[in-house]
Amino acid sequence: MTYRFFKQLADRLAALLLLLLLAPLLLLLALLVRLQLGSPILFYQTRPGLQGQPFRLLKFRTMTSDRDAQGQLLPDSQRLTRFGRWLRSTSLDELPELWNILRGEMSFVGPRPLLMQYLPLYSPEQARRHQVRPGITGWAQINGRNAISWEEKFRLDVWYVDHQSFALDCRILLLTIFKVLRREGISAAGEATMAPFQGSRR
Repeated sequence: MTYRFFKQLADRLAALLLLLLLAPLLLLLALLVRLQLGSPILFYQTRPGLQGQPFRLLKFRTMTSDRDAQGQLLPDSQRLTRFGRWLRSTSLDELPELWNILRGEMSFVGPRPLLMQYLPLYSPEQARRHQVRPGITGWAQINGRNAISWEEKFRLDVWYVDHQSFALDCRILLLTIFKVLRREGISAAGEATMAPFQGSRR
C-alpha cells in the first residue's frame, strides 16, 4: 500500500513535468493530426480503470471516420492511415494519456486499459488485472504487446499485479523504450491492431 501511494504521487508529478516539457511536441502532433485526419484531434473512449471504474481515455486520433454505404464504420485496417500507423508504431498517439495520469486515472506502468465490454468476459483470475491502475505500458507490453494471445496477455497482467515493485516498474519503463525503438509487437498477425477479445477458451 505504501508503494502504491508513492507510485501514484510520483506518477502525477512526472506527468505534470512531462506535459510541460513536451508541450511543443504535443502541439505539433495535434497540428499534424488535424492536417492528416481532420477533426476531432483527440480520440476519447470510456475504459475501465482501478477496480473496473470507468474513465475517459485520451489518445491522438489515428483513424479516419470513413463509413460504408449503410453508415457503418469501415474495419480498422481500412481506416488506419499511413500516418496513423506511424503514430501507433512510435507510441506517440499515447502521449495525451499523460493527462489521465495527472488526473489519477492511470499510471505509467500497469495493465493496459481495454474495452468496457470485455469486463463480463473475464474469468475471476483475469479480472484481477483491475486491482491496480491501468498504465501506458506494462509487463504484457514488453513481453509481446499485441503479438501474443489474449490469455497470455492477461496472465502477464495478473503476474504484474502480484509482483509490482519500484525495480520492476523501472525495468518495464526501460524495456518499453527499447521496444518502441524496435517497433515490436505493434499488431497481431493478420490484424491492424489485435482481434477483439471474445472470452477465454474453456
